[in-house]
Amino acid sequence: MACIVSSSSSALPTRSLDSIPTRSLRSNKVTSLSWASSFPSLNISINSSVLRPTPSLNKGSFVQAAWTRRSRGEAAKQPNRKSWKYRTDMYMRPFLLNVFFSKKFIHAKVMHRGTSKVISVATTNARDLRTTLPSLTDDNACRIIGKLIAERSKDADVYAMAYEPKKGERIEGKLGIVLDTIKENGIIFV
Repeated sequence: MACIVSSSSSALPTRSLDSIPTRSLRSNKVTSLSWASSFPSLNISINSSVLRPTPSLNKGSFVQAAWTRRSRGEAAKQPNRKSWKYRTDMYMRPFLLNVFFSKKFIHAKVMHRGTSKVISVATTNARDLRTTLPSLTDDNACRIIGKLIAERSKDADVYAMAYEPKKGERIEGKLGIVLDTIKENGIIFV
């Protein structure tokens, strides 16, 4: 027993979706619903010799953004990710000077940032300085601490170091005396 199914196309008129005219809400043009009609039509001639302008490299160009490690948009999306400078600064300036002034003493040390190893230390609380200096916090004590740090750093083969001031800290007064004395004794600040 065989069953033959036939459809009569003459019974109902059928139309494809491409041929159904629709009206857009924004304009009165008749548009098509097909996928291909969503692309703009381009009139391209093969024999035309039109030179297209070359894009100029200005400030807002994407090429300049390629030289930066993170754009501002990326920094806003990932606020906890450290910047390129923050991640590489430890290797570019490995030795860091820390100076601390208390009411009674002056402490200074040079540390290696990558390993947190202390390279050199000088303090007015040391036994030999405590007994010989008349004041442990005056300008003369600052000069002696700067000289000791410079000498001990050179003994450890460290000839360049960095000092990062804290937020709102000015390099003047006793701190300026310590840093100037270290510079005068042959240490370079980077």
